Amino acid sequence: MSLLAPQAGDTHMDRIADRVPLHDGFGRRFTYLRLSLTERCNFRCSYCLPQGFVKKKGLPAELSPDEIRRAVSAFSQLGLRKVRLTGGEPTVRPDFTEIIRELSCIETVRRIAMTTNGYRLAERAAEWREAGIDAVNVSIDTLDREGFAKLTGHDRLSEVVAGVDAAIDTGYSSVKINSVLLRALEGTGWEKVLEFVAQRDVTWRFIELMRTNDNAQYHAQQSTPGEAIRERLLHSGWTPVARERDAGPAIAYSHPHYRGRIGLIAPYSPGFCDSCNRLRLSSRGRLHLCLFGKEGFDLRNYLQHEDQQSELIDRIVSAMPYKAIGHRLHEGDSGATPHLASIGG
Repeated sequence: MSLLAPQAGDTHMDRIADRVPLHDGFGRRFTYLRLSLTERCNFRCSYCLPQGFVKKKGLPAELSPDEIRRAVSAFSQLGLRKVRLTGGEPTVRPDFTEIIRELSCIETVRRIAMTTNGYRLAERAAEWREAGIDAVNVSIDTLDREGFAKLTGHDRLSEVVAGVDAAIDTGYSSVKINSVLLRALEGTGWEKVLEFVAQRDVTWRFIELMRTNDNAQYHAQQSTPGEAIRERLLHSGWTPVARERDAGPAIAYSHPHYRGRIGLIAPYSPGFCDSCNRLRLSSRGRLHLCLFGKEGFDLRNYLQHEDQQSELIDRIVSAMPYKAIGHRLHEGDSGATPHLASIGG
């Protein structure tokens, strides 16, 4: 019998209200789901998929829109308030807009965000905003055109920047730039970033390069700590701002002379995992308690029919005691993560 089975006289909404929000053994609550729609990506970023996406044989199909909706509906009954659609590149799915519309109908989900390489954003920003996307993160590791082309395998920097501007003009509540810190880019482009942020209401976030099973050698050659960014900001009059509710791990900084902000995500810093509030669902239906955890928990069998919600919820709840206090990247342990596109970064 399900531990969360309804009692006589209970209504569906009563049972939602009675749910205990997802929590782990360390007192952390989980209101944020990063949902990977696909492992496929049309870019070849050197730190993630330098050879491009290569499909492995024997893998199950990606989750269908119905399976995705059932999964998010179950999480929403356990306190989920925010969903971020990731990949790979989520917009390579032809049903991307359909998926947004399905999720926007789940009443208890208050925010739907997306992370994209931005190659279609200029032409589709309005469509996706109308469908239900509230916020967008765009990957831009450098504002140097040649450097961007070399890093991603595509000479599309101008298109991606146009997509950022389209998202701002369309009225997304939040537009952020994700920029991986690489040794090869150290000392270059800082003035261009400052100019970009001065002119736009965006947050440019520098992210420490994370080691995965496929990029160990690249990580050893290119990783650089974010502390230098933090010191540069503080010495230049930037001040930290309070984190928003349900936000990710970034620390944002503001300056009175700039429209936008600059942020820092430093997964190798002490205490990085202390305020973790997010879980991950892969494009093939596996629940990952940590980006750098083990193989995850298969939810696929519980996503096939509408009448399996109670069993699905029980399965999710039963996995939570296995969430660790933090990752083990500082020990060179990337868990089962081959590359960042595998479960959505």
